[in-house]
Amino acid sequence: MKHLIAATALTALAAPAMADGHANTVTLQLQWVTQAQFAGYYVAKDKGFYEEEGLDVTILPGGPDIAPPQVLAGGGADAMLNWMPSALSAREKGLPVVNIAQPFKTSGLMLTCWKDTGITGPQDFKGKTIGVWFFGNEYPFLSWMSQEGISTDGGEDGVTVLKQGFNVDPLLQRQADCISTMTYNEYGQVLDAGVSPDELVTFKYEDMGVATLEDGIWVLEENLEDPAFVDKMTRFVRASMEGWKYAEANPAEAAEIIIENDETGAQTEAAQLRMMEEIAKLTAGSDGSLDEADYQRTVNTLLAGGSDPVISAAPEGAWTSVITDAALN
Repeated sequence: MKHLIAATALTALAAPAMADGHANTVTLQLQWVTQAQFAGYYVAKDKGFYEEEGLDVTILPGGPDIAPPQVLAGGGADAMLNWMPSALSAREKGLPVVNIAQPFKTSGLMLTCWKDTGITGPQDFKGKTIGVWFFGNEYPFLSWMSQEGISTDGGEDGVTVLKQGFNVDPLLQRQADCISTMTYNEYGQVLDAGVSPDELVTFKYEDMGVATLEDGIWVLEENLEDPAFVDKMTRFVRASMEGWKYAEANPAEAAEIIIENDETGAQTEAAQLRMMEEIAKLTAGSDGSLDEADYQRTVNTLLAGGSDPVISAAPEGAWTSVITDAALN
């Protein structure tokens, strides 16, 4: 849930395009709190990459009560980071968001299960309890179960879905046989609780063919009609990707930069280094441009969500290569 805060019924429409006075200022709304998941942006700011592009960038941390699509709708940010299921859901509900860049090439979402449950593959999920994040995060899971022909209504032939919160307690306390985890976050929390990897079996959505795109950069469609905004976002994406590649190559320094920017004091350097090393696997191979095949796979997965798909029709105009084409050339 914390990685993907869905747009509830959004009634606000696009905020006005940026005025000329804001031609060099960018406000970015993150999906969650300051952590290595967003290292590329903090690194770009810390190392002066944004400044070299003439930009003054403000990074707004997220949290459990912050829905990035609503912040964007209200004009509180120029761009937001969002998982594609949330963004496409918001678009279908009337908020015209457009993906302008996709730094994350690979999904980090997976199920982590106790090995002693006897689970070796999806066929063994029947009769088991599985923790799932909701508010939009459930759709890849529901689509996966639909494709496997497994009911999510419980019983011996189906799975019992446990609405999972912000922690890994359901697994540790044996309330669930499997829980949703990110490769870079909750999986590490399970290990930190004293569980050995040998006691676990994991299923990456990427390996199961049901992965959806994560952590894309989204803006309001209307603002893309403003040449000054397009120029600003081109510079922002170019500097951000420079930040991501630096973070990939220098994970320890990136982790230090995250710690320096964590105003809560909740993060530890060891945990952020581990997260950065895992995040680097997800951004590896991406130059920031959206792969159309990855996009189509995401849309197909969301449309296949059983009786309650996250989107009811294939979206049109939900992404553009205009920004990355200009930024990369």
